[in-house]
Amino acid sequence: MAVPSSAVPLFPRKLAIALLALLACSFAGNHIAARIAFDDGTGVLLAILCRSGITLLVLACLLLWQRQALGLPAGTRHWQLLLGLLIATQSLCLYSAVARIPVALALLVGNTFPMLLALLTWALGGARPTGRTVLFMGLILCGLVLALDVPARLADSGTANPHWALGVGLAFGAACAFACALWITDHKLASVRGPVRSLLTLLIVFSSMLVAGASGVMPSGLSLPGSSAGWVALASLVVLYGLAFTLLFVCVPRLNMAQNAPVMNVEPIATLLLGWALLDQQLGNLQLLGGAVVVCGIVLLTYRRAS
Repeated sequence: MAVPSSAVPLFPRKLAIALLALLACSFAGNHIAARIAFDDGTGVLLAILCRSGITLLVLACLLLWQRQALGLPAGTRHWQLLLGLLIATQSLCLYSAVARIPVALALLVGNTFPMLLALLTWALGGARPTGRTVLFMGLILCGLVLALDVPARLADSGTANPHWALGVGLAFGAACAFACALWITDHKLASVRGPVRSLLTLLIVFSSMLVAGASGVMPSGLSLPGSSAGWVALASLVVLYGLAFTLLFVCVPRLNMAQNAPVMNVEPIATLLLGWALLDQQLGNLQLLGGAVVVCGIVLLTYRRAS
């Protein structure tokens, strides 16, 4: 993302919150559209290729218009490559999870990355989590147990959704990959300008999906949609993701993310509502309670008081 600059005036708080909520809903809509496309036979690799390719083109045009150089500081190239590969892994895992389990559950598990980032930072020599952080981590884990309906899943034979365990595992893998990517961004690529980092990351994601598709590692990864509905869903996910990513890329210096970033956690809630309205994916009362606990825990974990 672009690096905030003190020379750039911030948006009024209400406008910033409204924009972030809109972006979160757009990201949520992207995942709902992805599930519709996958149900119509669209390959996961194809969806990520289209999404990253179009967004990459838009960002490249913006950087050319701004006449920004694409050079990297010495010693950061291998970290930039690793960052791109991690984001590619996160995208692949999350979309694969969305194709297997209710979209809202996939997003809830995938959005546990702030907790994982805190643990990773501690493990790699950073500050030890405070008692407040540990409390909210426990709250998130308890909420996940309810949201995923773990006791019932362990009791049944798995016939209701045989892909449940794999879907949850993939969503958790996406959270792990994203937490590692954020750690690298903060600790190894802080000297790289945000626009350059965003563009190169998308380029690596796009190239990785091309290589994966050409290698045949996922035989149906590049499958085309089976009907016009699938094509519309594929186009929708590209537009929704590209619009949200580009707006975030352009506006982030003026959004005061240190204070307002928790607003983005409305994404799982928006996904739940859209999944119910468009996909008929319904959760039980305990699952809804667990989802609310998870979202509250993540918001409290990532909230920072304005200095």
